Amino acid sequence: MSYFITGTDTFVGKTLIGSALLQRFAGQGKRVAGFKLVAAGVDADGMNDDAKALLAAGNIPLSYEQVNLYCLHEAIAPHIAASHENIRIELPRIVAAYRELAAQADVVIVEGAGGFLVPLNDAQNTADLAKELGIPIILVVGMRLGCLNHAMLTIEAINTRGLSLAGWVANELDNKMSVLQENIAALRERIAAPLLGIVPYMAQPDAKMVASYLKIEILGQTLRHSPVRG
Repeated sequence: MSYFITGTDTFVGKTLIGSALLQRFAGQGKRVAGFKLVAAGVDADGMNDDAKALLAAGNIPLSYEQVNLYCLHEAIAPHIAASHENIRIELPRIVAAYRELAAQADVVIVEGAGGFLVPLNDAQNTADLAKELGIPIILVVGMRLGCLNHAMLTIEAINTRGLSLAGWVANELDNKMSVLQENIAALRERIAAPLLGIVPYMAQPDAKMVASYLKIEILGQTLRHSPVRG
């Protein structure tokens, strides 16, 4: 069982939700692992904070390199960061690394880089990788102004590629967002996948606390209305 975590933009909480999902599945007695295929931006130790969070949320012994295949130094678009280091991000290498990881775990949470259509090299993007992996997608919607359009565009891109949207999470990024509940209601009307949880704004987000807001038992349930209704 694996899920691909994507978001409506960068900095919408993909790693936070991914780590929380790992904790929920681990709580069911499953062997779990996170996979941050491409990460841009490193700390003083030369590692990426998001990848380290996913590594910590897993419960099987893995090296950092197993969890984060491409670790790029600059916190910029991954294909540009890779070009600055004379690296080409190769999808077959990512798929092979994912399969090795999946052979060791009951659940793998794969986190994409940035939004769903972020380029990974000169010809392919994150959506192409998601199609290669062929695993269900969980969409993290960053609840802020513009989220309706961003969510609908992302879901349209998912549907166009024939991929499965297993569920979505509303992550409140702005505690002063106007008509928050009305925006969530608008998304629920238009998304034919279950809302896995509404995560309230947290000044200091904590994956363990976030996990309590997620309903993993409804993952993959199909709702009655169409995937996207204008």
